[in-house]
This record gives sequence, structure tokens and C-alpha cells, in this order.
Amino acid sequence: MPENAKRATKKERSLFHIAVTATDYAYSQWQCRIMYYFYKKKKDLPESDMGKFTRILHSGNPDNLMDEIPTFVVDPLPEGVDQGYVVLNRPWAFVQWLEKAKIEEEYILMAEPDHIFIHPLPNLAFEGYPAAFPFFYIKPVKYEKIIRKYFSKEMGPIVNVDPIGNSPVIIKKDVLQKIAPTWMNVSLAMKKDPETDKKFGWVLEMYGYAVASALHGVQHILRKDFMLQPPWDFEPGKYILHYTYECNYNSKGKLMYDGSGEWRFDKRLYLDNPPPRNLSLPPQGAPQDVVNLIKLINEATANIPNWDTLGEVANLTTNVS
Repeated sequence: MPENAKRATKKERSLFHIAVTATDYAYSQWQCRIMYYFYKKKKDLPESDMGKFTRILHSGNPDNLMDEIPTFVVDPLPEGVDQGYVVLNRPWAFVQWLEKAKIEEEYILMAEPDHIFIHPLPNLAFEGYPAAFPFFYIKPVKYEKIIRKYFSKEMGPIVNVDPIGNSPVIIKKDVLQKIAPTWMNVSLAMKKDPETDKKFGWVLEMYGYAVASALHGVQHILRKDFMLQPPWDFEPGKYILHYTYECNYNSKGKLMYDGSGEWRFDKRLYLDNPPPRNLSLPPQGAPQDVVNLIKLINEATANIPNWDTLGEVANLTTNVS
């Protein structure tokens, strides 16, 4: 973080637009519904700089959540281009949305469906510096040989590539408009290269964003307080809860790394249907953050209408907000 940002104690309020890319699969839909529920709950609280919300739907067609969640429909990549790695549609979705949509806010938060706002989120960016969450598994220095295929030595030291993905990131709209096409092209090039594809795997597109940002000379303020990731994080005061990891505990509340526990929550158990209402809480002894996660999901599912039955996909036009 730059020194002037560390010293800054007050700044003018600057709203950011929340944008989440999504598919029309049930797995993506139920996560988006929970995310939007908590967005509405936190948006207007004190300390919040949260502006409007858009689900960027990269299915190419409207779905049955159009009336529930503000949605902008964009095209998927041409058939076969993503090579079965659906995440490659994310940068392409942002390119289209930034070109075609009317976005009032100066800043954008790039988020994901499995994000829950647990505190009102202020604008963590500062002047020309976007804010991002540092991921322990994004290691540009470790993979310098591969990164140099896309970020040459002439572009600067490898540490200029931040240990981040595109989400969560709060960034100026005009800066993201410059980065997004490069992010898309770098990610596609990485996927086409067998060595890069094998090494980066499911986080390839995250490296694509990190490299694209560095190519444009953009570095991020790294905010560890941006996000909490159960069951690995226990620090209080974070803004977003990210439930991407499996939580598995035995009857005594001990985390079972081999998945043999009696109690389990994993979002991937619900690929075809949403999780049921009133999930059981983890056993006594499990971390409070895992307990809170289940309580938050139960709160959302209890209050979202037609949780268990969304109905058939509506025959809607592409005239969306």
C-alpha cells in the first residue's frame, strides 16, 4: 500500500458498481440469489460505498432470474474456445459489458457468486490504486519461467505481477476498460499453451488477470481484510465471506482433511439443485466462521421466495437492466 494511502484517514465517498459474472446453471443461480440477498441487506448501511448491482449472464440468453436480479446478458465464447474451462468466459463477459452497458459509478467491484457480504463494504481503492485480495496460491515468483512467456523482462520485475485474481477487486472503470481485453487475450493464450495450462489449472484465468494488470502498469493495494475463506480463515472484521472450500468436521468439531467427517458443507454438492432450507449447523467445536456461514445461508434461503422451485426458464427478451 502506498504511504499516502496508509496515512489517509478520510476521503470522499465514491460508490462502486458490483458486477458478478454467472451462467444460467442451477449451481450459479442459487449462489447469485444468496449473494444478491445480502447485497440488498448491506447496501444502504453506514460505511457502505456499494452502488448498483449487475449479474453479467454469459449464457447468451435470458433466464428465470431476470426479474429478481438486475442482469445484463452477454454472449459466451464461440463453441470450443473455452476448451471446457467455463471461467474463460469471465474476461470476455466483462469486455462486452464494459463496451455496451451504461455504468454510472466510477468504480467497479468484480465479485463472484459465492461471495456473501458480511459487513457493509467501503471503497477500498485509493486514487489510482485498485484494491484486491491476495491469494496464497497465486505465486508469480514461483512460476516466473511461465509468467515470462506473457510478461517479458523488458516489462519489469516479476514482483510487479500481483498475487491476485480478478475477484474481489475494486477498480476504476476506465482502468478496467483498458485491462479487460488484455486479460481476455492473455487468458486465452495461457489456455492454448500446454505447459501453462497444466501448471495453472483451475486458477489460470486468475493469473491471466494478474499478468494483464501488470502489462498495463497497474498494481493493487493488497487487502487481507477484504475476504474471509472458511474453514481456513479465522480473523474477524472482514467484509466478504467466500465459501469456495469444503467444510468437513467430525462429531467433535475437528476439521477432517480427508473428508471423513460426519458433518459436511460443500457448495459442489448442489450442482443441479439449490441446497435445502435449514441446513444443520456444524458440530460443537467447529470454528464460529463456519457456523456463521451456515446461519447466513439458512437466513437467505428462509427469506428468498420460491427457493426450492424456480420454475422453467422464462421466455424473455434481451432488453435487460
